[in-house]
Amino acid sequence: MIDIPGAVAVERIDESSRDQPEPAHAAAGVRSVAAHYGDPLREQRILATEVGLVDRSHRGVVAVPGEERAAWLHTLTTQHLADLAAGEGSELLVLSPHGHVEQHAMVAEDGTTTWLDTEPGDTGGLLTYLERMRFFSKVDPRDATADHAVLALVGPGSVEALAALGVAAGGGLAEPDAVAVPGPKFATGAVPARPTVRYDVRPLPVGGWARRGPLGVDLLVPREAMADVVGTLRGAGVPVAGLWAYEALRVAARRARVGVDTDHRTIPAEVDLIAPAVHLAKGCYRGQETVARVHNLGRPPRRLVLLHLDGVTTDRLPAAGTPVTHDGRAVGFLGTAVQHWELGQIALAVVKRNVPDDARLLVGEAAAAVDPA
Repeated sequence: MIDIPGAVAVERIDESSRDQPEPAHAAAGVRSVAAHYGDPLREQRILATEVGLVDRSHRGVVAVPGEERAAWLHTLTTQHLADLAAGEGSELLVLSPHGHVEQHAMVAEDGTTTWLDTEPGDTGGLLTYLERMRFFSKVDPRDATADHAVLALVGPGSVEALAALGVAAGGGLAEPDAVAVPGPKFATGAVPARPTVRYDVRPLPVGGWARRGPLGVDLLVPREAMADVVGTLRGAGVPVAGLWAYEALRVAARRARVGVDTDHRTIPAEVDLIAPAVHLAKGCYRGQETVARVHNLGRPPRRLVLLHLDGVTTDRLPAAGTPVTHDGRAVGFLGTAVQHWELGQIALAVVKRNVPDDARLLVGEAAAAVDPA
């Protein structure tokens, strides 16, 4: 955790929070992160309108060196990575044989290693899967969480803030480059042979890299350099913000988080993970049949929605997993619920496809309405 007066660690608020280092990482010295630094709503506003630094060093990091790494990851995951080049990033999923989402990872390639950063708690499962699928491939995946940490610059000024770390704003990170998702039963060749989203990746002078992403710029830095990076950015006028602020912006952007906004039955089309993480025309991978069938039918059984909670019945945010009901019947489950600085209480939920946007829903005792935008 970034040691700054006012920092409140996640586990001080919720001992069962998913946002804690995995036990093996904690034993190796990986510390918890801050939920906030004393004023979470102000921290949100800074991230939404300016730029702030968020400690996300509880995330797992898997390093995959080896000359066959790109082709190997291409065959095992949902993303088109066969020609992944140095300076490119993307996203990928690992699916079950039935097409259910098991892991999600952000990707960055630096020319010698492909880096995967993933949800805390998922590193072991991802690494176990990769190790089992090595066979005779020239790759050597390893858990790099103990020696590398993820930070994030979030906000409109995130790219410009990199100048303090030696990445010139004039030659800065390009905007994410995404491919449009084709309609059902699309023609051969409609999806180009490249990652469905490409994130620009640049090396950092301290080691590691900066990757442009959907909410700003992610930084992967050696843990031994983490204090220097934080000190440099703060010295340049970049304030810190806690994980609560980051999560509030993520929810408002309707980005599902695997393991929180998903369950064991979730398929990519239900939670809007096709566009960033699934290439619909690449070769075989585990779970591809389900992905193709659902896309061609155009009717996933459930969908991700943004809910507005009334905040009147109780001021406590409902827990992830709370049933969402309509006319007394369960129609879905709640994912991440947050207190947003402008929108009030909002949450992501997965509900049955046939639930209308104007349905009167309940989450526990709280009334909820679907945001149709």
